[in-house]
Amino acid sequence: MPSAEPTVAVLTALPLEYKAVKALLTDIEEVAHDDGTYADVGRVPGLPWRIALVRTGVGVLNASTVTMRVNNWFRPQAAFFVGIAGRLDKDLEIGTVVVASKVYAIHGGKLRDGRFDVRPASWQVSYRLEQAAGKALEDTAEFKPIAVGDVVLDDDKAELASFLQKHYQDAVAIEMEGTGFAHAAHVSEHLNAMIIRGVSDKADGTKGDTDKDGSQALAASKAAEALIAVLRKLKPVDGPTAAPTTAPGAHAGRPEAATYGGDHISHHGTFNGPVTGKIVNHYGDQGRSQG
Repeated sequence: MPSAEPTVAVLTALPLEYKAVKALLTDIEEVAHDDGTYADVGRVPGLPWRIALVRTGVGVLNASTVTMRVNNWFRPQAAFFVGIAGRLDKDLEIGTVVVASKVYAIHGGKLRDGRFDVRPASWQVSYRLEQAAGKALEDTAEFKPIAVGDVVLDDDKAELASFLQKHYQDAVAIEMEGTGFAHAAHVSEHLNAMIIRGVSDKADGTKGDTDKDGSQALAASKAAEALIAVLRKLKPVDGPTAAPTTAPGAHAGRPEAATYGGDHISHHGTFNGPVTGKIVNHYGDQGRSQG
């Protein structure tokens, strides 16, 4: 589903996060990849962006795999992970928007002699997106690090809470997909990437009550609104996102479809005979992992 129009990809983990973003889009078209992945592709009136919305499912592995797939499928100029998070900073209120300046993978380390030595991996937000978000959300969002692990934290007295306070004291929120998304973006030809989260619970044992009060929907809505504000400031780069046509023998919609176009002659394999013109051997993304 490559397009000549500038495209951004928006990924969410949960259905309610997906619905919050989709509610802000118009002219929505449902598209499906051959592998079964679905996307809703829409627009926001007045913006130049074509927005591809995809749900990854919960967890780091899902986020990483689907981010790679979406990058190969849509070739976006930027990608955003939008959703909810639990707070670590007790000064944050339900609904506060956190733009991740950095994401920590909290489970890395070495266990020896009864002691766990942290060996964290971290990824920083794209400078280009950070600048756009800074202008769009300067008074309405926190630009702080977040912690990521495959765990739902709902106990501020738990060992994990103490661990985070000791080793990741600058992290203000915790969630479950950001590092998978960030790493996939990092290895996808430096794809510009940003994580936007709305605080939906206090991670202190009250999650069930706040969820019943609608905190998740509120936080997801706030994060989605922040996304659109950033897109209003973000300008497409010169030249459209790569717009391949389907190569001979390739299936439409496949990420590995090669790029062709313009007034030139293309061939694969052996060609015997005279040629007048421009010869292009462009094998596209063959060999690139789809995730």
